[in-house]
Amino acid sequence: MSETAIFAGGCFWCMVEPFESQPGILNVLSGYTGGHVADPTYEQVKSHTTGHTEAVKITFDPAVISYAQLVEVYWEQTDPTDAMGQFQDRGDNYRPVIFVQNSAQRAIAEASKEALVASGRFTDPIVTTIEDAKPFYPAEDYHQEFYRHNPRRYAAEHAQRQSFIDANWKEN
Repeated sequence: MSETAIFAGGCFWCMVEPFESQPGILNVLSGYTGGHVADPTYEQVKSHTTGHTEAVKITFDPAVISYAQLVEVYWEQTDPTDAMGQFQDRGDNYRPVIFVQNSAQRAIAEASKEALVASGRFTDPIVTTIEDAKPFYPAEDYHQEFYRHNPRRYAAEHAQRQSFIDANWKEN
């Protein structure tokens, strides 16, 4: 039996590969969630008028990888101190959010966030929000598995994020 997790951490292009590379991941889908327009397009979301954020919907086997483990992977892909975007991607459609589907996911996400705050890893406040999941709309086909189909552009888009990850998440 599979479960799903939904995370927003800036441009969805850079959020797919870190999850796809984990054992127990069945699918990672780029899309839009959290807004007030049904079935939005990339152009609509990019216009900052729909309330959506770019996100990934992850289908996983909880017997192989837990939701708690996915939340930990999520943190390490983001700057949890930046509420209005991630890295070079600015605006509310790139805000960091953990979208929870039930009370169990909420409890895990909140406990993980509290642990991150308590760790003192960051001096700025942890501003990633935890919100109830809303309808998820798959992005257009050309956004799916972008890192596989456009490796050079992905590398360029991912460079600033990777520098942050290396400086703030990798153990020295």
